[in-house]
Amino acid sequence: MNNLHRRMGTFALTMTGLGSIIGSGWLFGAWRAAQIAGPAAILSWVIGMVVILFIALSYSELGSMFPEAGGMVKYTQYSHGSFIGFIAAWANWIAIVSVIPVEAVASVQYMSSWPWKWAQWTSHLVEKGTLTGEGLAIATVLLIIYFLLNYWTVGLFSKANSLITIFKIVIPGLTIGALLFVGFHGENFTSGSSIAPNGWASVLTAVATSGIVFAFNGFQSPINMAGEAKNPGRAIPIAVVGSILVATVIYLLLQIAFIGAVNPSDIAKGWSHLNFNSPFADLAIALNINWLVIVLYADAFVSPSGTGITYTATTARMIYGMEQNKYLPSVLGRLHPIYGVPRQAMFFNLAVSLVFLFLFRGWGVLAEIISVATLISYITGPVTVMTLRRTGSDLYRPLRLKGLSIIAPLGFIFASLTLYWARWPLTGQVLFIILIGLPIYFYYQAKAKWKGFRQNFKGGVWMVVYLLCMMTISWLGSEKFGGLNVIKYGWDMGIIVVVSLLFYTWALKSGFKTEYLENGRKVNDGLKAAAAETAAAAETAASEES
Repeated sequence: MNNLHRRMGTFALTMTGLGSIIGSGWLFGAWRAAQIAGPAAILSWVIGMVVILFIALSYSELGSMFPEAGGMVKYTQYSHGSFIGFIAAWANWIAIVSVIPVEAVASVQYMSSWPWKWAQWTSHLVEKGTLTGEGLAIATVLLIIYFLLNYWTVGLFSKANSLITIFKIVIPGLTIGALLFVGFHGENFTSGSSIAPNGWASVLTAVATSGIVFAFNGFQSPINMAGEAKNPGRAIPIAVVGSILVATVIYLLLQIAFIGAVNPSDIAKGWSHLNFNSPFADLAIALNINWLVIVLYADAFVSPSGTGITYTATTARMIYGMEQNKYLPSVLGRLHPIYGVPRQAMFFNLAVSLVFLFLFRGWGVLAEIISVATLISYITGPVTVMTLRRTGSDLYRPLRLKGLSIIAPLGFIFASLTLYWARWPLTGQVLFIILIGLPIYFYYQAKAKWKGFRQNFKGGVWMVVYLLCMMTISWLGSEKFGGLNVIKYGWDMGIIVVVSLLFYTWALKSGFKTEYLENGRKVNDGLKAAAAETAAAAETAASEES
């Protein structure tokens, strides 16, 4: 850990978070949300922001306490042991590593609709929403570029990402202004029977499946890069909360501009019939905003690529963290002696990204899977932070959130509700993907001769029961969320709230002072010593001035 270079300041970390959030989500999210929820998609973004903010606040305290590479895959092991630690890490890693290929897919999908005569060959890159062989080849090249930009040093990544992120903020701003000024149809917001023509349940489903959770998922990046932060106690909470709030404003304005710019005749049969290959570029072409068309097609490479570059960096730190937890081979935990970058982990993630790219060739399918896997990994954050208030009460906390006893359970409930809103059978399919990772855990437990297995299993069995319970409720739940309608609409969400509180209570009682917490304590002690050193230096400087 000491070989990781602490060079990233608050601004660079905030740009890392914002750069992760504003990726392909802004190019496709407004269209998918409007398609699902109509004009009420605006509310979906607000709900999504609230859900993510409550969860992110828990992780902000954890990130400031343990500023280490790949922290998101370590915290739960500190509070509940290796069994649930593995489940949380596995879910989180699947959610994050699959973002890298989805960003490449997004760039190629926008490229496939280039309108110029000399670019007619690009129309063969995508067919029926999935990449062709040619499209896969270009996406593969993009993945290799993401990899190379992170290969030598975090400094190069940091500088490149900050520049790209600034560009990614400017382009959505120009898009918002152009669409609002040239082609705004106010009647689109009230077309149909109501602002939510597909029903209010669709507003909730849009939160989970349209790319909203997928977009906000980027708040994790500053936490996973915390091992390279200059002043983690100050930088991490500012970077996490700041990037979420700035991104929310951008996404809300984009959603309003998109809804207003659509030709009323295109939604005469309903918002669900609104189909675009390159949503904002198609709107710009229809409105004859030629300069914006060119800018959007350029940004379709820059925005997703910026996020792809960021996630290539953060997933390498996650693999590094999982190896430190003894979930993966030791070769993946080696740092380059000069550059301080976990190169073997980067090669591993590149290989996995290519597998995801070839298996799931469409943006929408990958975005849905990522969103649900992400929500599963989020479940443990609120539980972990509150458990450590008890089992690690003596730990140094640069950030101690007030009202966490209320924020944490609400975050757990909100994450559970959003997981349910994702609709059956998607919820069941992704929960199954998460659970099939368990043989890897059992293999490494067997290698360790099942040392401490009973206590670790007891500390995390609630998570397995929780996932199975959520799967069952989703299957039996309201038809509005894809279920059998055994549990009626309204009652289903009431049951989720009650069940969530029961599991939250069980989870808190399952926490114990794990052996792994000592590793976290070393990181925490180093942080405390550095803070004391800084304070002493400041006091000395002040006394000399006086």
